[in-house]
Amino acid sequence: MQEQVLSRNELFNLRNILVFVIPSLLGILLFMTPVAYQDGLTIPVAILAKSIKTALGDNATLLITCLVALSAIISLITKILKPTLITRNPFLNALFNESWFWLAMRFLGAVFIILVFLKTGSDILYSDATGGLVLNDLLPTLLSVFIFAGLLLPLLVNFGLLELLGTLLTVIMKPLFKLPGRSAIDCMTSWLGDGTVGILLTNQQYENRHYTQREATVIATTFSAVSISFSLIVIAQVKLEHLFLHFYLTVCLAGFVAAVIVPRLPPLSWKKDHYIDGSEKNKNEAIVPEGHTLISWGFEQALHKANSITSFKKVFMDGFNNVISLVFGLLPVIMAVGTLALVVAEHTPVFEWLGKPFLPYLELLQIPEAVAASKTIVVGFADMFIPSILAASIENEMTRFVIAAMSVTQLIYLSEVGALLLASRIPVSLWELFIVFLLRTLVTLPVIAGVAHLIF
Repeated sequence: MQEQVLSRNELFNLRNILVFVIPSLLGILLFMTPVAYQDGLTIPVAILAKSIKTALGDNATLLITCLVALSAIISLITKILKPTLITRNPFLNALFNESWFWLAMRFLGAVFIILVFLKTGSDILYSDATGGLVLNDLLPTLLSVFIFAGLLLPLLVNFGLLELLGTLLTVIMKPLFKLPGRSAIDCMTSWLGDGTVGILLTNQQYENRHYTQREATVIATTFSAVSISFSLIVIAQVKLEHLFLHFYLTVCLAGFVAAVIVPRLPPLSWKKDHYIDGSEKNKNEAIVPEGHTLISWGFEQALHKANSITSFKKVFMDGFNNVISLVFGLLPVIMAVGTLALVVAEHTPVFEWLGKPFLPYLELLQIPEAVAASKTIVVGFADMFIPSILAASIENEMTRFVIAAMSVTQLIYLSEVGALLLASRIPVSLWELFIVFLLRTLVTLPVIAGVAHLIF
């Protein structure tokens, strides 16, 4: 391989150093640097995404409806007629020549989005609590995030930053979470900006054989954390803004405990340490060779990555292809899964029934108004914000605090993160997501309740 034949002088040259340093610093600035924005903290990429969402305005829903419908039509044409224009292009063929199941999902998303956009049929489908929420609130946000995150993610992953930080952070991530050091970047990006960006980064790393099946699944279901800004929205919904610092520290503590415990339990522990192509993980890949320190080895790995960049145009095209894949591949599935989940949550007692077994658990933890609290627990699987909406009417402040913190640490919700995971290449099924959701709930609730008893 090229890394084996390069001499030190060939590797440590000004060109490679600049190719590594400049794009990586831009990536850190855009994805990992917290900035004050509208009375909160966020990252520049999130600000860029909000700006394009604002610029699109009311036209966003029309644009998204057309894109989702177009995705379904092109996928059907490709599946039946197999036009050579698409089948001979590896990128387009992978995007549109889907299995019958995913084709059905894209068509279901297209049908839903047209009905919701036109407000035709039953208001169960297009109300502001179900399909209307997905189309008018969620998808415009995701579209804007997809555009900038897709285009700019190569700054983080293509020029050596992950190789450097991945080597340095292995000493922390491996013993604690049994993950490669580079996974810390996914967590930081999610924490400071948006969990969806973390999932996009994880999916890309999995497709490029940097994460195994187990690593990708664990990272996506454990470290795609909720941003600081969204946490502020949640605590405001339950009217406890004055306790935001206590709330967020509680969320971080509970999330840490879940990150240590849940990946060591099935179904995450059952995932294979195989890459996307089926090949096994090299057990020695993270070992620092003799004669190197962590820093020197990480820097050398970064320069190898920078040396492999032969065309900035290709890097830009990779980013552009990311955007096309996200828009045409994920938006239809998110519309289908998110709408179905919210319809079930709003118009059936399914989640209320599922919450009843948690009643003794809540009573054991001495949570006031346990019956009302139990109704909010499983509904978070449909949408993270619904528990806080339901909790707003609960009188006891401690119970509202517990529900708000629990809804954030549960992490897996079908209206966004869950749908995004199911539509990605990351090998996780719906039932596995639900089991992980339940495990995170069981693990984090005692932590949250313990802190709540100290506060109230």
